[in-house]
Amino acid sequence: MKPFTLFSSVTLLSTLLLASPYQSHQEVYDDVVKTGNEVSMSLLKTLGKNLKGHMQKEGPLGAAKFCNEQAFLLTEFTDKNAGKDVSVKRISLKDRNPANRPVGSEKTVMNALQNLQDSNVILPKFLVERVDKNTIKYYKPLNINKGVCLKCHGNITNPKLSKFLKDHYPNDKATNYKMGDLRGAVVVTIKK
Repeated sequence: MKPFTLFSSVTLLSTLLLASPYQSHQEVYDDVVKTGNEVSMSLLKTLGKNLKGHMQKEGPLGAAKFCNEQAFLLTEFTDKNAGKDVSVKRISLKDRNPANRPVGSEKTVMNALQNLQDSNVILPKFLVERVDKNTIKYYKPLNINKGVCLKCHGNITNPKLSKFLKDHYPNDKATNYKMGDLRGAVVVTIKK
């Protein structure tokens, strides 16, 4: 079992938030969690519903084409509808699309989550990070929890799918996952 390090930037919000003259720590925490849950679930439901439809109708190649052409656009759509002071994106240490690479403290959070998983610790349903006085990030870890995910993210044996991924994602790192592996996270950034 590998030792892991908890990073000071990744702690429970309730112990991290500074006092607000208008809201208690618990009220701010509850607002952040509510917003983070709603926005991340909206994105996951939108992507999941569409991905499932393409997988059923067209198989893994159709699902990969959908992700290539629509996943980023649907994420942007969810982002625009999240509200003026809220943004959403997906990140992964093993990205397929370079736009999904973690930046700054996001990489630290993702490495901490990966270290926890590598140490056989059950990951939390979410993490909250105080970035600065006015910015909070809500992280929803994403694990490979359905066998169908492995069709595009496991050991790729379909030659057409393999060719499509190589042609469209020449630096693809999002393969060879196994059930339960940490795939990435949805990050909801909230300005307060």
